[in-house]
Amino acid sequence: MTESAPVDPTSTDGWKKLAGIADGFTPDLRGWFDSDPGRAERYTFQAADLTVDLSKGLVDDDILAALLQVAKDAGVAERFQAMLAGEHINVTEDRAVLHTALRRPEGIEPALVVDGQDVDADVHATLDKVYVFAEKVRSGEWTGVSGKRIETVVNIGIGGSDLGPVMVYEALKPYVQAGLEARFVSNIDPADIYEKTADLDPETTLFIVASKTFGTLETLTNARLARQWLWAELGLTDASDDEKSNAVAKHFVAVSTALDKVAAFGIDPENAFGFWDWVGGRYSVDSAIGTSVVIAIGKENWQQFLAGFHAIDEHVRTTPLEQNVPVLMGLLNVWYTNFLGAQSHAVLPYTQYLHRFAAYLQQLTMESNGKRVRWDGTPVTTDTGEVFWGEPGTNGQHAFYQLIHQGTRLIPADFITVAKPARPLKDESGDGKAVQPGQDVHALFLANFFAQTKALAFGKTADEVRAEGTTDEGIVAARTFTGNKPSTSILAPELTPSVLGQLIALYEHIVFTEGTIWGIDSFDQWGVELGKQLALQIAPAVDGDQDALASQDSSTMALIAKYLELRGE
Repeated sequence: MTESAPVDPTSTDGWKKLAGIADGFTPDLRGWFDSDPGRAERYTFQAADLTVDLSKGLVDDDILAALLQVAKDAGVAERFQAMLAGEHINVTEDRAVLHTALRRPEGIEPALVVDGQDVDADVHATLDKVYVFAEKVRSGEWTGVSGKRIETVVNIGIGGSDLGPVMVYEALKPYVQAGLEARFVSNIDPADIYEKTADLDPETTLFIVASKTFGTLETLTNARLARQWLWAELGLTDASDDEKSNAVAKHFVAVSTALDKVAAFGIDPENAFGFWDWVGGRYSVDSAIGTSVVIAIGKENWQQFLAGFHAIDEHVRTTPLEQNVPVLMGLLNVWYTNFLGAQSHAVLPYTQYLHRFAAYLQQLTMESNGKRVRWDGTPVTTDTGEVFWGEPGTNGQHAFYQLIHQGTRLIPADFITVAKPARPLKDESGDGKAVQPGQDVHALFLANFFAQTKALAFGKTADEVRAEGTTDEGIVAARTFTGNKPSTSILAPELTPSVLGQLIALYEHIVFTEGTIWGIDSFDQWGVELGKQLALQIAPAVDGDQDALASQDSSTMALIAKYLELRGE
């Protein structure tokens, strides 16, 4: 199936029905809820620990039926099974797509063998190696060159080698071992490596260089700067090569498969943890890329994290499309994007520990589905992808919610929260008005969560504004909310490692659903290559090479010349 042309969704009966519904479509969430007492129950679904309420979406039974028909016609379920089996659905790179194999339980039957490779055995051998190393660091058995235990782990990576680990570390901070800290360096801006190392003790710092090829420009530049910092701070700048090599071997490990390059850098290849071509960077957080997090939270918590991923994988694999939560959410995104004109999608976690979740999803969603050709190389027949963005509540309420509530753009929003906070607190004094003494602050926080989705859905009519005593019709108009702004509510018991894994897998499979319907390869990323190539060509000009400067277009030439002038060069 991977060699055949994708189904053109616009040719399907379901798509044509949706187009007819969208013509003149006027949503009425107030009316829908009033006339259908069972709407909330019917459109609320369970996936592992996640309760997902789609009832405030701009959907009715006819729309949902047509969307499900599109999913069936596009072969979403069949393509998912092909992915799990290791078929090469990453067509442009002729690779299997097996991030789901990273969380298959040990000993699961039947074993997964792909292209002659025992995938399960390889995955668990690497996991075991990571676990052993992590425990050495956590227990203090692994020490720096001076014999002191490690207190800070600095992960050096970029893209999927950074966004995933830093998001997971921030989300699971309550599970981090006391006395351990992780930091993350990604940007090639020298300010990043400087600020992350400025206050560190080199004797208690361990660097993890995460690069599959050990050739990523930003990562290797930062790794060399980190090595340079280590030597300088240890007083080894003028030391012998053996002394320098010994220091690097005790303070650097790698996540890479390029063992020759790892060794040339000075890292013992025994302390390199690998992964495979069938793991895309943005799908790799549950691979050895997460070594920094394994060190921070330990083996048992990491295993629960993987179990959360697998629970959602199994939900998608075994659940009919009609109750399949990631499929339904992906279908709603298609409806909003292709029929109602939405161009962006907000992700609004009402839990501070998920403050990097939207940034993580930006790579997962936009690098995956930001495509203009289908997997057979033909042009797409629909718009694809959405701009994902967001901030934690209630911060966002005081920043951009105005646009969502009363702007002219349709912005579907996912609200995510947990029932039990990791850090419960009460406001013992209160203000005697809105906040009473002894107020549970998490409950107050969650009141905002529930209120925002209600306000988006149902709005506020002009008559309701007038009933409050407003008589100036200009003010009435300003205080009116149209409602019918779509949202999805996702509620979990608490932000455990398992629940975090479930949330990540949920969005992975939303991306998969959309990509399959649009007929695109969601697992390559050729769009990031051109800028990298041009940067290498332009670098000599930025360094002052006049011939290289003269070869640029007039705008780039002028900008570089101005830069050199401002530098005084």
